[in-house]
Amino acid sequence: MVRRLQGQPWVQPAYDVGLAVLVVYSAISSSPDDVHLFISVMMALALLWRRRRPTAVMGAVTGLALLQFALGGGPMPYDGALLIAMVSVVTHVRSMRHVYAAGAIVLVGVFVTFGGLLPFGDEEGEGLGDIVAIAGVCAAVWLTALVLRTRRLYVASLEARAATAEREREHLVRLAAAEERAEIARELHDVVAHSLAVMILQADGAGYALKSDPDRAGTALKAIADTGRDALEDMHRIVRVLRTGRAAAGETESGRLRVSLDDLETVAERARAAGLKVELDVDGERSGLSTADELTVLRVVQESLTNVLRHAGPGAQVAISLRFDGDAVRIGVVDDGAGRLAGPRGTVDRGSGGNGLVGMRERLEVSGGTFTAGPRLGTGWQVDAVLPLAGHLKKTTERTG
Repeated sequence: MVRRLQGQPWVQPAYDVGLAVLVVYSAISSSPDDVHLFISVMMALALLWRRRRPTAVMGAVTGLALLQFALGGGPMPYDGALLIAMVSVVTHVRSMRHVYAAGAIVLVGVFVTFGGLLPFGDEEGEGLGDIVAIAGVCAAVWLTALVLRTRRLYVASLEARAATAEREREHLVRLAAAEERAEIARELHDVVAHSLAVMILQADGAGYALKSDPDRAGTALKAIADTGRDALEDMHRIVRVLRTGRAAAGETESGRLRVSLDDLETVAERARAAGLKVELDVDGERSGLSTADELTVLRVVQESLTNVLRHAGPGAQVAISLRFDGDAVRIGVVDDGAGRLAGPRGTVDRGSGGNGLVGMRERLEVSGGTFTAGPRLGTGWQVDAVLPLAGHLKKTTERTG
């Protein structure tokens, strides 16, 4: 109920008006003359600004209190406005110097006023016990306001932390969603681009060889059917992940079957069946490669062969090299462009950042690797990638950490 009221915009102004009315009423109840009534009204009006200008209000109320003593008479009930101004400074001012100064002003005022040390006002002061008691009450009010200030700042810091944590959580959710969309886009591209490129070239070859070489045409049609079935299974898995959010056993989170470097020969064989002359050279031990690293290597090789099929066509010679250097695996895919120069069109087609190149670059960058691709001097195209091994990255992180 209290928190609900605090959320209303009229609560604080109404509270300040109530304090101002209380100050004026305390002055009227003591039957003052016109001067004291005027001073109490001025104090009450000043208190209406205590939240916006607490330091200025403290100075104004202190000056009015000194004016009251200068005009004669001892402490009046409406002098409690000085305590209200002090609480406003403690509660609403950021600088702790002002907080301590407000408390010191009130304590000094108590000892000077009630001790009869002013050159005006009552000549006889209160007893020491009374002065200490009044000073203790003022100190208790100051300490209470300080506790309320500390609690308010603590609650504000908790709210700020909660808001920051909520923003970070939303940001992480958006990043995770973007990463998942990028992963699905890469997998869809692998299915559509690579599989369809192989199927189209096989279909063209089968069409040319249908009459002259029926056996070759039959082999091409069988390759088309096998590639289409694999692609269809991959599409079904990806759609299942999109619908249910879960991958089956033996599948990656994006719905693809788990693959390894053992599938490199299968990828190369399909490219050979499509008309490419592929040479695969693997040098070094494969230890240290994680499942994700093996998938990245396989996809880089697969996408590179797809680009050769699309841009160089059947008959192109491709050299694939994998070098395991202990801390990284170096991937190189070089083709001769089927004897054609890689002119501006080839550069635009394959080097302008199409989906295939973007996907390869993203895969390498996620794993901390590097990727470059471009036309060779003369004919053909070249892809170079360096993928740090997971174990090496972990050791490097531990050393730098």
